Amino acid sequence: MTNIVVCHSRKGGVGKSTIAYELAWLLDAPLVDLEHDGGGVTRKWGYRPEERTRSILLDALRNGRTPKPLKGHMKARLVPGHPELYDAPPSEEEMADALLKWGAEWESDWIVVDTHPGASPHTHGALSVANVVVTPCPLRTDDLNATEQLVHEMPDYPVVIVPNMVPRVPPAAEINRLARIIEGTPVQVGPLIPTASAVGTRKKRVAITAEPKPAKALQPVADGMIALAKYVKEYVNG
Repeated sequence: MTNIVVCHSRKGGVGKSTIAYELAWLLDAPLVDLEHDGGGVTRKWGYRPEERTRSILLDALRNGRTPKPLKGHMKARLVPGHPELYDAPPSEEEMADALLKWGAEWESDWIVVDTHPGASPHTHGALSVANVVVTPCPLRTDDLNATEQLVHEMPDYPVVIVPNMVPRVPPAAEINRLARIIEGTPVQVGPLIPTASAVGTRKKRVAITAEPKPAKALQPVADGMIALAKYVKEYVNG
Protein backbone atom coordinates (compact mmCIF):
# COMPACT_ATOMS: atom_id res chain seq x y z
CA MET A 1 0.00 0.00 0.00
CA THR A 2 1.20 3.50 -0.80
CA ASN A 3 1.69 5.88 2.11
CA ILE A 4 0.64 9.48 1.45
CA VAL A 5 2.53 12.37 3.03
CA VAL A 6 0.71 15.70 2.74
CA CYS A 7 2.66 18.90 3.44
CA HIS A 8 0.12 21.45 4.58
CA SER A 9 -0.06 24.75 6.41
CA ARG A 10 -2.65 27.48 6.91
CA LYS A 11 -0.33 30.28 5.81
CA GLY A 12 2.52 30.74 3.36
CA GLY A 13 6.15 31.53 4.03
CA VAL A 14 6.70 28.69 6.50
CA GLY A 15 8.97 26.52 4.32
CA LYS A 16 6.32 23.96 3.39
CA SER A 17 7.37 23.51 -0.23
CA THR A 18 11.06 23.17 0.67
CA ILE A 19 10.21 20.39 3.10
CA ALA A 20 7.97 18.67 0.53
CA TYR A 21 10.76 18.86 -2.07
CA GLU A 22 13.31 17.29 0.27
CA LEU A 23 10.98 14.63 1.68
CA ALA A 24 9.99 13.49 -1.80
CA TRP A 25 13.65 12.96 -2.67
CA LEU A 26 14.48 11.21 0.60
CA LEU A 27 11.43 8.93 0.41
CA ASP A 28 11.93 8.22 -3.32
CA ALA A 29 8.36 9.42 -3.79
CA PRO A 30 6.50 11.06 -6.67
CA LEU A 31 5.81 14.68 -5.72
CA VAL A 32 2.29 15.90 -6.53
CA ASP A 33 2.02 19.69 -6.57
CA LEU A 34 -1.43 21.11 -5.82
CA GLU A 35 -0.17 24.72 -5.86
CA HIS A 36 -1.38 27.16 -8.50
CA ASP A 37 1.13 29.91 -7.69
CA GLY A 38 4.66 30.27 -9.01
CA GLY A 39 6.59 29.99 -5.77
CA GLY A 40 6.21 26.27 -5.14
CA VAL A 41 7.92 23.01 -5.96
CA THR A 42 6.99 23.07 -9.66
CA ARG A 43 9.01 26.22 -10.34
CA LYS A 44 11.81 25.04 -8.05
CA TRP A 45 11.98 21.80 -10.06
CA GLY A 46 12.43 23.78 -13.29
CA TYR A 47 9.02 23.30 -14.90
CA ARG A 48 7.23 26.45 -16.12
CA PRO A 49 3.47 25.70 -16.26
CA GLU A 50 2.63 29.19 -17.54
CA GLU A 51 4.29 28.18 -20.81
CA ARG A 52 2.04 25.12 -21.14
CA THR A 53 -1.54 25.25 -22.31
CA ARG A 54 -2.50 22.02 -20.56
CA SER A 55 -2.11 20.76 -17.01
CA ILE A 56 -0.72 17.25 -16.62
CA LEU A 57 -2.55 16.90 -13.30
CA LEU A 58 -5.92 18.25 -14.39
CA ASP A 59 -5.84 16.35 -17.69
CA ALA A 60 -5.30 13.14 -15.74
CA LEU A 61 -8.19 13.92 -13.42
CA ARG A 62 -10.56 14.80 -16.25
CA ASN A 63 -9.67 11.72 -18.29
CA GLY A 64 -9.58 9.30 -15.39
CA ARG A 65 -6.03 8.24 -16.08
CA THR A 66 -2.83 8.13 -14.05
CA PRO A 67 -0.27 10.83 -14.92
CA LYS A 68 3.32 9.95 -15.66
CA PRO A 69 5.54 11.96 -13.30
CA LEU A 70 8.31 14.00 -14.88
CA LYS A 71 11.80 12.72 -14.18
CA GLY A 72 14.78 14.86 -13.25
CA HIS A 73 18.36 14.54 -12.03
CA MET A 74 18.90 14.47 -8.25
CA LYS A 75 15.33 15.56 -7.55
CA ALA A 76 12.00 13.83 -7.10
CA ARG A 77 9.67 12.79 -9.90
CA LEU A 78 7.05 15.51 -10.31
CA VAL A 79 3.40 15.89 -11.19
CA PRO A 80 3.50 19.67 -11.68
CA GLY A 81 1.04 22.25 -10.46
CA HIS A 82 -0.65 24.68 -12.82
CA PRO A 83 -2.37 28.11 -12.58
CA GLU A 84 -5.60 26.47 -13.77
CA LEU A 85 -5.86 24.74 -10.40
CA TYR A 86 -7.06 28.10 -9.06
CA ASP A 87 -9.93 28.43 -11.56
CA ALA A 88 -10.88 24.78 -11.99
CA PRO A 89 -9.82 22.80 -8.92
CA PRO A 90 -10.90 19.18 -8.54
CA SER A 91 -13.44 18.30 -5.88
CA GLU A 92 -12.50 16.77 -2.55
CA GLU A 93 -13.66 13.31 -3.62
CA GLU A 94 -11.96 13.51 -7.03
CA MET A 95 -8.63 14.40 -5.45
CA ALA A 96 -8.82 11.76 -2.74
CA ASP A 97 -9.79 8.98 -5.16
CA ALA A 98 -7.12 10.04 -7.65
CA LEU A 99 -4.27 9.96 -5.13
CA LEU A 100 -5.24 6.47 -3.99
CA LYS A 101 -5.47 5.26 -7.57
CA TRP A 102 -2.22 6.88 -8.65
CA GLY A 103 -0.34 5.44 -5.70
CA ALA A 104 -1.48 1.94 -6.58
CA GLU A 105 -0.61 2.31 -10.26
CA TRP A 106 2.76 3.98 -9.62
CA GLU A 107 3.63 1.06 -7.31
CA SER A 108 5.41 3.51 -5.06
CA ASP A 109 5.77 3.08 -1.31
CA TRP A 110 5.27 6.82 -0.81
CA ILE A 111 3.63 9.86 -2.38
CA VAL A 112 4.38 13.39 -1.20
CA VAL A 113 1.71 16.04 -1.84
CA ASP A 114 2.41 19.77 -1.55
CA THR A 115 -0.77 21.77 -0.98
CA HIS A 116 -1.60 25.43 -1.37
CA PRO A 117 -1.77 27.24 1.99
CA GLY A 118 -5.28 27.33 3.35
CA ALA A 119 -8.21 24.95 2.98
CA SER A 120 -9.52 24.34 -0.54
CA PRO A 121 -11.65 21.34 -1.57
CA HIS A 122 -8.80 19.50 -3.32
CA THR A 123 -6.54 20.18 -0.34
CA HIS A 124 -9.17 18.56 1.89
CA GLY A 125 -9.23 15.64 -0.52
CA ALA A 126 -5.50 15.11 -0.08
CA LEU A 127 -5.76 15.53 3.69
CA SER A 128 -8.55 12.95 3.90
CA VAL A 129 -6.28 10.18 2.57
CA ALA A 130 -3.04 11.28 4.26
CA ASN A 131 -1.12 8.82 6.40
CA VAL A 132 0.71 11.81 7.86
CA VAL A 133 0.20 15.56 7.55
CA VAL A 134 3.51 17.41 7.87
CA THR A 135 2.90 20.97 9.06
CA PRO A 136 5.90 23.32 9.21
CA CYS A 137 5.71 26.01 11.86
CA PRO A 138 8.41 28.62 12.43
CA LEU A 139 8.45 29.70 16.07
CA ARG A 140 6.89 33.08 15.30
CA THR A 141 3.65 34.63 16.50
CA ASP A 142 1.72 34.72 13.21
CA ASP A 143 2.82 31.20 12.25
CA LEU A 144 1.82 29.85 15.65
CA ASN A 145 -1.56 31.58 15.29
CA ALA A 146 -2.14 29.76 11.99
CA THR A 147 -0.93 26.46 13.41
CA GLU A 148 -3.23 26.85 16.40
CA GLN A 149 -6.18 27.22 14.02
CA LEU A 150 -5.09 24.11 12.11
CA VAL A 151 -4.82 22.02 15.27
CA HIS A 152 -8.22 23.30 16.45
CA GLU A 153 -9.83 22.28 13.14
CA MET A 154 -7.90 19.03 12.57
CA PRO A 155 -7.18 17.46 15.98
CA ASP A 156 -8.06 13.96 14.78
CA TYR A 157 -5.85 14.06 11.66
CA PRO A 158 -2.38 12.47 11.71
CA VAL A 159 -0.67 15.85 12.08
CA VAL A 160 3.04 16.22 12.79
CA ILE A 161 4.15 19.80 13.43
CA VAL A 162 7.71 20.52 12.31
CA PRO A 163 9.36 23.53 13.95
CA ASN A 164 11.05 25.12 10.95
CA MET A 165 13.62 27.89 10.47
CA VAL A 166 14.53 27.49 14.13
CA PRO A 167 17.27 29.83 15.39
CA ARG A 168 20.28 28.51 17.28
CA VAL A 169 18.69 29.65 20.53
CA PRO A 170 14.96 28.88 20.15
CA PRO A 171 12.58 31.36 21.84
CA ALA A 172 11.32 29.80 25.05
CA ALA A 173 7.93 31.55 25.03
CA GLU A 174 7.11 30.23 21.56
CA ILE A 175 8.24 26.70 22.46
CA ASN A 176 5.92 26.80 25.46
CA ARG A 177 3.08 28.11 23.34
CA LEU A 178 3.51 25.26 20.83
CA ALA A 179 3.33 22.79 23.70
CA ARG A 180 0.07 24.39 24.85
CA ILE A 181 -1.37 24.29 21.31
CA ILE A 182 -1.04 20.51 21.04
CA GLU A 183 -1.88 19.74 24.67
CA GLY A 184 -4.71 17.23 24.94
CA THR A 185 -4.52 16.22 21.26
CA PRO A 186 -2.74 13.37 19.45
CA VAL A 187 -0.86 15.93 17.33
CA GLN A 188 2.88 15.36 17.54
CA VAL A 189 5.94 17.56 17.14
CA GLY A 190 8.64 16.19 14.87
CA PRO A 191 12.34 17.01 14.49
CA LEU A 192 13.19 20.68 14.08
CA ILE A 193 14.73 22.18 10.96
CA PRO A 194 17.28 24.90 11.77
CA THR A 195 17.29 28.28 10.10
CA ALA A 196 19.70 28.98 7.25
CA SER A 197 19.46 32.10 5.10
CA ALA A 198 21.16 30.17 2.28
CA VAL A 199 17.96 28.16 1.74
CA GLY A 200 16.08 31.24 0.57
CA THR A 201 18.79 32.36 -1.87
CA ARG A 202 19.80 28.95 -3.21
CA LYS A 203 19.61 28.72 -7.02
CA LYS A 204 20.23 24.99 -7.51
CA ARG A 205 17.25 22.90 -8.55
CA VAL A 206 18.53 19.61 -7.12
CA ALA A 207 17.41 18.66 -3.64
CA ILE A 208 19.71 19.79 -0.84
CA THR A 209 19.77 16.24 0.50
CA ALA A 210 20.65 14.85 -2.94
CA GLU A 211 24.04 16.53 -2.87
CA PRO A 212 26.85 14.27 -1.56
CA LYS A 213 28.23 17.24 0.36
CA PRO A 214 25.85 20.19 0.74
CA ALA A 215 27.26 23.65 1.31
CA LYS A 216 28.47 24.09 4.89
CA ALA A 217 25.67 26.55 5.66
CA LEU A 218 23.09 24.02 4.45
CA GLN A 219 24.44 20.91 6.17
CA PRO A 220 22.37 21.43 9.36
CA VAL A 221 19.25 21.80 7.19
CA ALA A 222 20.10 18.60 5.31
CA ASP A 223 20.61 16.79 8.62
CA GLY A 224 17.23 18.06 9.84
CA MET A 225 15.48 16.90 6.67
CA ILE A 226 17.06 13.45 6.93
CA ALA A 227 15.92 13.20 10.55
CA LEU A 228 12.41 14.26 9.51
CA ALA A 229 12.23 11.63 6.76
CA LYS A 230 13.25 8.97 9.29
CA TYR A 231 10.63 10.27 11.73
CA VAL A 232 7.92 10.15 9.05
CA LYS A 233 8.77 6.53 8.22
CA GLU A 234 8.64 5.54 11.88
CA TYR A 235 5.42 7.49 12.45
CA VAL A 236 3.60 5.83 9.55
CA ASN A 237 5.01 2.33 9.98
CA GLY A 238 4.52 2.30 13.71
